Amino acid sequence: MNIEKVQLDFIAEIKEKIKQAQYDAFKAVNVQLINLYWEIGKSIAEKQSESWGKAVVPTLSKELQTEFPGMGGFSEGNLWLMAQFYSEYQSSENLAPLVREISWSKHVVIFLRFSL
Repeated sequence: MNIEKVQLDFIAEIKEKIKQAQYDAFKAVNVQLINLYWEIGKSIAEKQSESWGKAVVPTLSKELQTEFPGMGGFSEGNLWLMAQFYSEYQSSENLAPLVREISWSKHVVIFLRFSL
């Protein structure tokens, strides 16, 4: 067996392991972000049901953007999408866990298409 071929195969195997680990990490982060958006949406929906009014969302948005300046996604519009995300799926016991596996951008596209 050619030593050069063995080395190339070894290198290719290591590269593939790195790519798989990167993908797994990306997927894990995505799931955690969707769970965070679910929880934020749930909190907003609960406050809305307690008659807090809509003013809480702009205030929350400003506070989050101030507290986490390098982190995007906390605009008023996004916070309302999080509330919609929770409201749309929370009543379905079978669907609720599954929607957390779909990327956030796909949910946003779905919501924006149906709200036009």
